[in-house]
Amino acid sequence: MDFTAIFALFCIFVAPLWLIMHYTTQRRRAQGLTREDEQMLADLWRIANRMEERVKTLETILDTQTPTWRDKA
Repeated sequence: MDFTAIFALFCIFVAPLWLIMHYTTQRRRAQGLTREDEQMLADLWRIANRMEERVKTLETILDTQTPTWRDKA
């Protein structure tokens, strides 16, 4: 096959599929968060808040038991 035939096959079969997939991905990305994404974000937010509270509690305990623990870090 010569280059022209290969290029023609590319333009007929590969290029349209490539463009369709590209713009489908772009449209999905522009739509924003899905329900699953929003749920995951809410779960992560809740987990982060719980971890923050735990760290504050641990710091309070350490401040009471070992007041100079912050100087060691």
